[in-house]
Amino acid sequence: MPSWTDRYWNSAEGLRLHYRDYAGPRDKPPIFCIPGLTRNARDFEPVADRYAGAWRVIAVDLRGRGESESDPDSRRYEPRHYVADILKLLDQEGIADAVFIGTSLGGLCTMLLASSDADRIAGAMINDIGPEIDQTGLERIGSYVGKETGFASWEDAAHELATRNAEIYPNWSGDDWERFTRRVCHQTPDGIRFHYDMRIADNFGAAANSPDAKRWPHFRALAGRPVTILRGEFSDLLSQDVAERMAKELGDDARLVVVPEVGHAPTLEEPEAHDAIDRLLERVMEREETLS
Repeated sequence: MPSWTDRYWNSAEGLRLHYRDYAGPRDKPPIFCIPGLTRNARDFEPVADRYAGAWRVIAVDLRGRGESESDPDSRRYEPRHYVADILKLLDQEGIADAVFIGTSLGGLCTMLLASSDADRIAGAMINDIGPEIDQTGLERIGSYVGKETGFASWEDAAHELATRNAEIYPNWSGDDWERFTRRVCHQTPDGIRFHYDMRIADNFGAAANSPDAKRWPHFRALAGRPVTILRGEFSDLLSQDVAERMAKELGDDARLVVVPEVGHAPTLEEPEAHDAIDRLLERVMEREETLS
């Protein structure tokens, strides 16, 4: 596993936010990774394993997740504030543009960022999310988000998560579940706990149920740059129909890749995901050469 440096930046409200910074060249856009609703920077270890060194890789903990501070006002757990935080980090680091990999909520943030600051996006992978979100997936996430759960040991946690998510990753081994568990949980004095502020659930319903029509213009703002739409074959959040419409909306700028036998969301460890990121980065560099 490549080494990283733990770095921090401050939100407009003064929250101390954390990101992992994997070293790489500064003469091309970094890979900028934004995790899903309850997840954190550790989700992107597979990306760093494959690309760090050849590329600078930045993986953020959104406010209230991982090593970032929790927000005392849970109303600010919503995409506009996350995007403001991301822009502040880009400015702090002097990053003109980046290749964004956004999983689920991270993909929504990437689309929202494109709607206001498209020039900051050199390319994007939207991982298993779209302008229209299936209600089945929203209800599944709503059934567990924000519900504090404790485990006596890492083994107990891995067993419970394997049982709970067996339909999402039906082919995983025990080692896969242990690795997954150590990414989404952390050790506390009270045992193993999920690594996010449970109050992110306060805003989940309102954010999830915002009108789909508002999100399509955000997605269309990605036009003109390389975009990969990644979908898990069994996803209950991004339907095949919506994914195909997304690809059609962007035409030649978009590639749609379906990861077989995986639900929401691909972990970016899958061979199909590796190949999709490889192709995306190739297209980014071709575009950079054309623009230079």
